[in-house]
Amino acid sequence: MRMMLAGAGAVGECILKVLKRRDPNGIWLKYVLIADYSEDRAREVQEHLKNWTGKEESSSTLKPEEQNPKAAAATVYRAVRVDARQKAELVKLIQEHHIDFVMDAAAPFVSNYIFDAAYEAGASYGSMGTWSVPKEHPDFGIGFEGSYLEPMTKYNFDRHEQWKEKGLTACICLGIDPGVVNVFAKYAAEYLFDELWEVHVKDGGNLKVPGAGKDEVQFGFNVWTVLDEVMNPNAEWSLEEGFRIEDAFAGEEEFWLPKPFGINRLVKVEHEEVVTLPRYLKKYGLKKASFKIALDDRLLNALKVINALGLRSTRPIEVDGVCVIPRDVVAACAPQPKDTGARMIGGMCVGVHCIGIKDGERKEYFIYQPFDNQESIKNWGMQAVAAQTGFGAALGIELLGRGIWKAAGVFSPEYFPSKPYMELMKEAGLEYRIEER
Repeated sequence: MRMMLAGAGAVGECILKVLKRRDPNGIWLKYVLIADYSEDRAREVQEHLKNWTGKEESSSTLKPEEQNPKAAAATVYRAVRVDARQKAELVKLIQEHHIDFVMDAAAPFVSNYIFDAAYEAGASYGSMGTWSVPKEHPDFGIGFEGSYLEPMTKYNFDRHEQWKEKGLTACICLGIDPGVVNVFAKYAAEYLFDELWEVHVKDGGNLKVPGAGKDEVQFGFNVWTVLDEVMNPNAEWSLEEGFRIEDAFAGEEEFWLPKPFGINRLVKVEHEEVVTLPRYLKKYGLKKASFKIALDDRLLNALKVINALGLRSTRPIEVDGVCVIPRDVVAACAPQPKDTGARMIGGMCVGVHCIGIKDGERKEYFIYQPFDNQESIKNWGMQAVAAQTGFGAALGIELLGRGIWKAAGVFSPEYFPSKPYMELMKEAGLEYRIEER
């Protein structure tokens, strides 16, 4: 595989670190072009990869003879600047560097440009999420059409036949959630239930910053993305109603996460699993799907104020002769996860609450992936949220790169068989647990 990484943030860097650990001799990953809007950042990641051995806790399913350092040269890394909004620029780079797989780790608002550029240049594609465009004045209720000009995943799935005809693979929603949780749901459908009735994604944990001030706000992941998906109209799905769209912070509930995480207060946010799970798991009996995430009170209050003041808008405004985008200003001024991650203790807990029937009896399972922040800093040099997402994406890239997952068209992870991914998680040290409830 010759891969372009579009977006060299913390998650993108983690993807490359995991891939280097998994394939230290460049057996299947021959070349990586690290492309970012900031060439300095792309080169910084290139230097980090050069100085990072990737040998700790290394494990691989490659045959011993394939792991021989003499069998192949190590993966080659190059760094370059690119403006992902310029599709022609992306296409040119993909073709010049003979890229056959593009991993989109950039901000959501440029994902459609990268997706289209990969298709035009003849490369397969992976992403961790999709772009959506809500209406300025949503009409909440049943169906996306009243609240969205472009619902999540629609742009990609609408182009499935084009990708299929061209013999290319696009695997969208490949991270932790969406991503790993989609695989968990597919595994439950394939191996734990005769009929899988409900899948509810739960994203929580017990991360905290010791000594944080009473008004200090912490963003666990990319500020721009938080303002986007948390404040957008959210969705849940049922076979009876279809998609029910509600305003931000709907569906509040308390959910018990396994020790040491405990009770988390969760709310619904916009997330792709609610669309992709019904697409692929209805044939297993799926009747309901939802996504909820834990947001602490300080962050919730801050988001409500930002929204009330119109500061999450992406519409440019003029301030003393200078044109600015309110959301960009907030994202630039807010505390950045990369700067606060090392101060955090605790960890993340992301999983799926699955309900269905097995051998005539009703069953419930919680399949989850715990990720400790201190261990993340030690092993990957970055906070847990970014590392957990990057780790999940990297394993999917490996399955695609080695031809274990293969199909022409546009898919999300639960289309593919779950067992190879689950086995790879064990080998690579991405722990998961299955708890019967």
